[in-house]
Amino acid sequence: MNSEIATHLAPFITGLSAEQFEQISRHLELLLLWNQRVNLSGIRSREEIITRHFGESLFAAHELLDPHSDIKIVDVGSGAGFPGIAIKIYAPRTSLTMIESQNKKATFLREAIRTLGMSQAEVYDGRAEKFGHIADLVTMRAVEKFEHILPVAGGLVRPGGRIGLLVGQAQEQTACRLLPDFQWKPSIPMPQSTGRILLVGANPRHGEERAEFSG
Repeated sequence: MNSEIATHLAPFITGLSAEQFEQISRHLELLLLWNQRVNLSGIRSREEIITRHFGESLFAAHELLDPHSDIKIVDVGSGAGFPGIAIKIYAPRTSLTMIESQNKKATFLREAIRTLGMSQAEVYDGRAEKFGHIADLVTMRAVEKFEHILPVAGGLVRPGGRIGLLVGQAQEQTACRLLPDFQWKPSIPMPQSTGRILLVGANPRHGEERAEFSG
């Protein structure tokens, strides 16, 4: 199983440990099981789940942070745990809160945390507008009502923090328009995709003038 996962993930990330592959495998099997009765993902193929969900999320994790980082992360609209759980697998010392307002999906996320034995990981089963905390890194992927939720997600980024969006290329201009004060890094194409990108923006520190994005 781990060799199959490693093969499919190779275009996105390499160098994962046996423990990380084991966690990915557990999350995958749990997702496939639950997806039979709860619509966690429209993708049903094992290979596609590995590449589209795990691969793209781990690619984003590698681009966004060091594996030894211990920052606070908020994942908005986590669904089946992407990119949040994948980022936590990549950087286990981080503190992760996954915001998911749909009860069945929130229940799945709690079961995934338990099954994977994750510490410093929790689920907020309310609306992002009511969360009331800020984080060093806020992530978001394939959420509904993108134009409504993005300004909310931007408001959860601490001054000096970042937002990481796994979105379609067509949404790049919308993101820059909705969060005009953020300093946007050139978009990064997703491997094996012609239209999906990672878009990273930095929230300037209070009173800081706009400067070229670095870091």
